[in-house]
Amino acid sequence: MIWTTLKVGFHKLGTPQVFYRLSSLLPPWLWAGFGVCAAIGVYQALYVVPPDYQQGDSFRILYVHVPAAWQAMATYVVMAVLAMIALVWRIRVAEIMAMVSAPIGAAMTLLCLATGSIWGRPMWGTWWAWDARLTSMLVLLFVYLGIMALYAAYDDHRKGARVACILILVGLINIPIIHFSVEWWTTLHQGATIRFFGESTMHPSMMPPLVWMTVAFKFLYAAALLTRARNELLRQDRSRNWVKLLMLKST
Repeated sequence: MIWTTLKVGFHKLGTPQVFYRLSSLLPPWLWAGFGVCAAIGVYQALYVVPPDYQQGDSFRILYVHVPAAWQAMATYVVMAVLAMIALVWRIRVAEIMAMVSAPIGAAMTLLCLATGSIWGRPMWGTWWAWDARLTSMLVLLFVYLGIMALYAAYDDHRKGARVACILILVGLINIPIIHFSVEWWTTLHQGATIRFFGESTMHPSMMPPLVWMTVAFKFLYAAALLTRARNELLRQDRSRNWVKLLMLKST
């Protein structure tokens, strides 16, 4: 009984009308959450945390670099889950959410690479090195761009989404490569300083702003995802009756 209820609710959530209502209600709260968390995180990162004893103030870029890197990978994992749902259950809303996640993930990856390059210049003496972590993150950016290009290459949105979903699942192999690259190969990139199991090497005073900024990036992704998905849904269904009725009610 519970499984049947969950299954019905899951499919009902995937209907365009229900999803549109949900994606209209949540984004304002998500954007507000992003603003609050980002404000607290930036303030603490700039004015509360002391300078690093080796890097001085230049280390503060990590409060954008690290959350962007984590979110770039998390976005891809979410895309893979949505792609699996879309391929197995053929839920169009899942296809749309997977496709609109790609530009967000690409932006997060680009931000990660840009801030990493800026941070690496004073630390490594170069803007770029073919380091295993950097190279695998660059591959992630190319995969995101490939997904976007493949989806745009088809006039049939559903066919393009299904083909792109297959690429998403194939590209998922790069995520563990990114994560374990500093352990599998000798790299310039430092190893993990935050561990969920075991002792972290980051000083406790540096942790709060990193947590706030990480949560802020989660809110940012969720808000951007629902906003973009709602707009894409309206674009695809602009000639359908439910959208026409919606437009009539709003006028």
